[in-house]
Amino acid sequence: MQFTPTQKTFTAWSLIAALLACVFWLLAPVLAPFVVAAVLAYALTPVVNWLDYVGRGRIPRLLAVVVVEMVFVVLLLGVLLLIVPILAKELPLMREQLPVLLDRFNAALKPLLAQWGIHFSMDVDNIKAFVLKYLNANFEDAFGSVIVSLKLGGSVAFALIGNAILIPVALFYLLMEWDRFLGQVRELIPPRLRLGSDSFLREADDVLGQYLRGQLLVMGILAVFYSVGLALFGLDLALPIGIFTGLAIFVPYLGFGLGLILATFAALLEFSAGSGVGYALVMVGTVFGIGQVVESLFLTPRLVGERIGLHPLAVIFALLAFGQLFGFVGVLIALPVSAVLLVAMRRAKTGYMASRLYQG
Repeated sequence: MQFTPTQKTFTAWSLIAALLACVFWLLAPVLAPFVVAAVLAYALTPVVNWLDYVGRGRIPRLLAVVVVEMVFVVLLLGVLLLIVPILAKELPLMREQLPVLLDRFNAALKPLLAQWGIHFSMDVDNIKAFVLKYLNANFEDAFGSVIVSLKLGGSVAFALIGNAILIPVALFYLLMEWDRFLGQVRELIPPRLRLGSDSFLREADDVLGQYLRGQLLVMGILAVFYSVGLALFGLDLALPIGIFTGLAIFVPYLGFGLGLILATFAALLEFSAGSGVGYALVMVGTVFGIGQVVESLFLTPRLVGERIGLHPLAVIFALLAFGQLFGFVGVLIALPVSAVLLVAMRRAKTGYMASRLYQG
């Protein structure tokens, strides 16, 4: 049986992909920071190259890389620091409203359970005393508690700190030598396969670029939606919570979950004394329910899935499958890798149809 050149190329790439998937699965915990750095390097390299082009060679690449990475880190910290005004607003409200919320919860729960023959009694006074003790603690006590927690979970804390240091370092070296790194990888490809591989990589790069642009558009639209939606209900922290939720959507499920938790706490603490708990829950349920439906059924499938040619069901399956296989990092790379696999499947289909015509 003779193979066409297209079939040979596809077979070679399939073997390479299978080998890489096996290695990635075995070394996923070790490779996680490098995978994150590689994804960031792929996204930020065009910016570094643009600075090189604008500077017309007068700006050293080292300076361009440092500027781009520093700006990215500042923007990332800015998104994380959006939580600061939320906490600064919520902690005093928690001291004031939490005892009231506990009393209301106990008063509503006891008769409800009594209807089912369950006699339930909550020690509200001790719970309030326990919670208020920590809410009224000074900074030194809180810092001490953090230190103790770090000691108890030393391995987790060490991993987090190690990744926080390793990812920027790996990102710096990848940005400095991205083109040379790609050139070295290309040299590993046999010369007779380079023509097909170059064409494949160009098409995959085009699809990934469309994915990144679509994802940024989704994040911007959702940041505006959540900010405006929460503001229409009168939430004081609508802007920071809305922006944080919209931008954190880049991490599927986790970003939405964090935004939902922050909005729920803020709404309960702000509206429980006035409009009531029901109003707070209706606000959060309405805004985040509509936002999740629009994002899952329209924005991501249309602006991300259609741009890379993936069906909406394929987008959902890719997120779940990669998350199950590779954990958090798998969720991050699910759609980009799916886009590359889509290109491979298109070429396989083209090669198969061409082989049938050739045999006919």
